[in-house]
Amino acid sequence: MNKKEKAKAFMKAYAKWIIGIGAVLILIFLGFANLSSVTGAVKWFLGLFTPLIVGFFMALILNVPMRFIESHLWPKAKKKSAIKLRRPLAFVLSLVLILGILTGVIVLVVPEVVEAVKIFAKGLMDVINNLAKLNKKEALSTLPFGGLLAKIDWSSIYVNVQGWIKDQSGTIVNGAMDTVITLVGGIIDFFFAVIFSIYILFSKETLKYQAKRLINAWLPKRGGSYLVHASSVANGVFRNFVAGQTIEAIILGSLCALGMFILRIPYAPMVGALVGVCALIPVVGAFIAGGVGAFMIFTESPLKALIFIIFLIILQQIEGNLIYPKVVGNQIKLPAIWVLASVTVGGALAGPLGILLGIPLTSTLYVLLREATEKREQKKKLAAKASETPEQ
Repeated sequence: MNKKEKAKAFMKAYAKWIIGIGAVLILIFLGFANLSSVTGAVKWFLGLFTPLIVGFFMALILNVPMRFIESHLWPKAKKKSAIKLRRPLAFVLSLVLILGILTGVIVLVVPEVVEAVKIFAKGLMDVINNLAKLNKKEALSTLPFGGLLAKIDWSSIYVNVQGWIKDQSGTIVNGAMDTVITLVGGIIDFFFAVIFSIYILFSKETLKYQAKRLINAWLPKRGGSYLVHASSVANGVFRNFVAGQTIEAIILGSLCALGMFILRIPYAPMVGALVGVCALIPVVGAFIAGGVGAFMIFTESPLKALIFIIFLIILQQIEGNLIYPKVVGNQIKLPAIWVLASVTVGGALAGPLGILLGIPLTSTLYVLLREATEKREQKKKLAAKASETPEQ
């Protein structure tokens, strides 16, 4: 190939590159210009695949205990019947373990929350009723802020609250059918998600083999090998992240229950279990559980509810800045400073989902960047040695 042909081929490749960049920029501009339409289309598209996406994440989470149990079930067995039974039994035990924990917390928490709501509602109505009966300046003047209370028509408030409760009851009844339809749809989607996760877990080796075949067939050799390696790193990081998150949740729930016992705050075992389960949602989960716990404690003692809130804030600060980065960081081999950074940035970009996925994503990028840096440093060392070697 002469110089003219080389220049022509270079200009042709350069023109294709320019056209490709221009097309991408135009698509990005059109996407931002029609952001609402794009967002709606993405939501519609994701809605079609919601059961599959949920099933995929269920499989990832269930795979952590299932893999551990499967590796410890008859590891030296040679009988085909035992080998075939190993995975189904590991799956059933993993599902029973997770559902058992969730069911235990629900059975422990829900009745107490319902009872707390009843007590709070009854107490509120009793207070309003008593103030309505004392709707006289002389009687109210003996109470704190009596002058302010005397200006309020408590009888009217009592009647309005009763009317509001009746109206809400009617609204609840009218909306019951929509709720039932939504619930049935959610149950159907969840059922399909479970079925899909079972297929993934029971045929993960086959799916892995098929994915490798597709990658090797359709991607360049170097890019395909790197994609397989990156996927393997991401899988290991996510597995370790789930394990670390579980350990951290157990530590936080135990510390919360122990502190409540020491401070003699009611509902210590129940709130501790709730805080531990909700702590599986990074950073914000414990505060969600704390809000429910504080409401329940408030029905027993407002002062102890205030003490509980202060205690949980202090515990959450210790956990978020010391325990969490250390425990989770050690599991996924990510320094504590990058754990905090990924939580902060992920939460700002995508809320709780960003917090949940930010840590394993950051850890995956960290491992891949560290490997690439080590390879580049090794090449530079070899090049430096080669340049220092005297010519024979």
